[in-house]
Parts: sequence; structure tokens; C-alpha cells
Amino acid sequence: MSSVHRPAVRIVCFDADGRILLLRWEDPTDGHRLWEPPGGGIDPGETPLEAARRELAEETGLDGAAIRPASLDVHREFTWKGRLFAGPEQFFAAFFGTARPPVVRDGLMDYEQMDLLEHRWVAPADLPGLPDQVEPPGLAAVIDRLRDRADPGGGAGR
Repeated sequence: MSSVHRPAVRIVCFDADGRILLLRWEDPTDGHRLWEPPGGGIDPGETPLEAARRELAEETGLDGAAIRPASLDVHREFTWKGRLFAGPEQFFAAFFGTARPPVVRDGLMDYEQMDLLEHRWVAPADLPGLPDQVEPPGLAAVIDRLRDRADPGGGAGR
């Protein structure tokens, strides 16, 4: 199977208690399920940060202004709808001042509404206990690196 690369972004959303938001998707082609942070492709003419803000609003209804500008390149390799996607994606961090901010799915396309099974705010320590695959497999390390890089208690964005 040949691989496809599409420029894409992901947003690791942290709530006030340090949980992260994950979306649980079911592949309509083969039925496999996976958890991943919100995100998606970068449209022509968009910067990665603009794409992250748009994708976060579309998939969750959360405020894209919470996304910090620093990003981390993460190699992804996964199969979706019978196609192998491989290549780097830019991961951003977003910080919210409340516990489990409400997620609204109104911005999703009809097919995305059908493929998205649920969303869940998860403590990073609970990632290994989730049913189904977590993407990327090294998400716990990505979470740590983004949290350290964004430094929400210090001077991130200075």
C-alpha cells in the first residue's frame, strides 16, 4: 500500500485539571476505531496555526484563541478509509481555564458526524486504559513536550 502525505495539524487541548480532549473515530471502511486529538488538513493558503484554530472550532466548538502558537512536528503513520497516511503533522497546545469545557459538534460535515463516535476528556495517565488504539502511539510523550514547551504558568506567548 502506497502512502499519502497531507499537511495536517492536531490540537492537544488541556482542561483546568490537566485532562486532554480526545475524539474517538470509527473508520467506515473497515470498522477499526481510534482516539486522537482534534485536528485535520491544512487548506491551501492557510498557515498551520490558522488551520488548527479552524479545525478546533469545527470539530469541538472550542475557542481557537486558546491555541498557543508554538508547535511540535510529530511523525504520523496510520490507515484511514483504506489509505495509508504517513508524514509529519504539527501539534499545537490549547489551554482552557475550566474543567471539561463543553464540546459542540455542529461544525462537522455529515460524514464526520457519522464517523465520530464520542469525545472524552482523559487524564494522560489513563491513555493506556482506553478501548481502541490511541494515535499517535507516542501521544503521552507529545503531551509532556507540548505542556513543557507552552509553559502555561510562565511566559508562553511572550
